[in-house]
Amino acid sequence: MSETCRTPRPICKIGEIDPGTVKRVDVHGLPPLAVYNVAGRFYVTDDACSHGKASLSEGYVEGAEIECPWHGGRFDIASGRATCLPAAEPVATYAVTVVGDEVCIGA
Repeated sequence: MSETCRTPRPICKIGEIDPGTVKRVDVHGLPPLAVYNVAGRFYVTDDACSHGKASLSEGYVEGAEIECPWHGGRFDIASGRATCLPAAEPVATYAVTVVGDEVCIGA
């Protein structure tokens, strides 16, 4: 499931997230978000694991996957698809654009 809107909504600066890392971002009106930098490309998912509601931003980025810190479930960062049990349900993803030095979600 993807979030769409008419204009890009800035959520953080690109310099706040080093390659291979993830950061939690709180945005008014949305659930907590996890923002990822995968080899210079930015992705955004809901921060809560679909299995145990752990914070994915406290997990481990391994290549293009995030591993939940509680039970080891994994998700594809780009699609939100669960890739390793016990996670079976996907996490929501958001369309991302970079505008200047800001990571934005939306159109």
